[in-house]
Amino acid sequence: MSDRVGIVWDERLAEYDFGPGHPLAPIRVQLAMRLAADFDLLRSPRAHLLTGIEPVGHDVLLRVHDPGYIEAVERASEDPHYFDPAHGLGTEDDPVFPGMHRAASRIVGATLAATKAVHAGGVDHAVSLAGGLHHAMPGAAAGFCVYNDIGASIAWLLDQGVERVAYVDVDVHHGDGVQEMFWDDPRVLTISLHESPATLYPGTGWPTEIGGGGALGSAVNVALPAGTSDQGWLRALHGVVPEVLEAFAPTLLVTQQGVDTHFEDPLAHLLVSLDGQRLAFAALHRWAHRYAEGRWIALGGGGYEWVDVVPRAWTHLMAEALGAPIPPETALPEGFHAFVLEALGRQAPGRMTDGREPWPRPLAQGFDPDDPVDAAILATREAVFPHHGLHPEPDLWF
Repeated sequence: MSDRVGIVWDERLAEYDFGPGHPLAPIRVQLAMRLAADFDLLRSPRAHLLTGIEPVGHDVLLRVHDPGYIEAVERASEDPHYFDPAHGLGTEDDPVFPGMHRAASRIVGATLAATKAVHAGGVDHAVSLAGGLHHAMPGAAAGFCVYNDIGASIAWLLDQGVERVAYVDVDVHHGDGVQEMFWDDPRVLTISLHESPATLYPGTGWPTEIGGGGALGSAVNVALPAGTSDQGWLRALHGVVPEVLEAFAPTLLVTQQGVDTHFEDPLAHLLVSLDGQRLAFAALHRWAHRYAEGRWIALGGGGYEWVDVVPRAWTHLMAEALGAPIPPETALPEGFHAFVLEALGRQAPGRMTDGREPWPRPLAQGFDPDDPVDAAILATREAVFPHHGLHPEPDLWF
């Protein structure tokens, strides 16, 4: 149980908007914050609202981004016809829009506010749903991400003398930008659980990607086959993450909680339910307390079923962080139904569940090398575990 949880929100964060028809619409986060408010989570005695978020300056961005790229983003912010594929700007994934630099810098500011609050001890956990832009590279926008708020915040922590930061990414897409930024830094452990690069963007995240020469084992990638559902996904999460976290002994845990693993998501091919995602949130919360002394920064990320999935999933995340989980059978508040109908002309789901009752398929039941999920888990363990002094073989898992 945590006594203090920072909740980061500012309506101006919705200015990060690639325009009509783009999957990463700000309404996703707005609906999640509205549902959380309708459940009275923002009025919890444990909730500490972090508002008045301002864009970060060049000094923060330059820790992880190239000067020429930042200059390109600033130019693109003033020119609606700007096209610079070398910097990933003006593309279908990352179209330019007025004020893009300011809006993207404010997203970084939101995640940095969460990070500073946890680092200072003002809160035990912090949630920033607008953050989680894990694809932005040092020199280019990618995958709907202009600036990498995660990388900038981790770099800030290192600059404050934090010895070890663990990053766990459960978005359906590989957390490539964050991995790239800390590839050679043994102080940062990046763990990404994602759909196989054989079938999904960005085409990276193979288990053989384990970090640079001075940081072998610092990058951990679990590449799951398309079609993986709750039991397999949770089995992979539990079969890799806790042992590596325990061995690494992080000072602080950062997680990216993209919910595009859901079976309704239009951009990917995993079959995870809201109920499976809720169990993952609970596991990461436990592991933050067990392995990082309760210091936890939880960020948003992907998720492109705006009404059925994102608001419910991230409300569960916020409730979990506050130590007040919402029972799955709980009905959504009438006020939220009315808001969604008026804003989008759609019906909101009835309850906070997909009606599933998943669990992590126990590893103690045995390992099947012909099972694609088990094969993916073992490939990661074999590639990474020896670098942490751990044994990868399944007969030693329990």
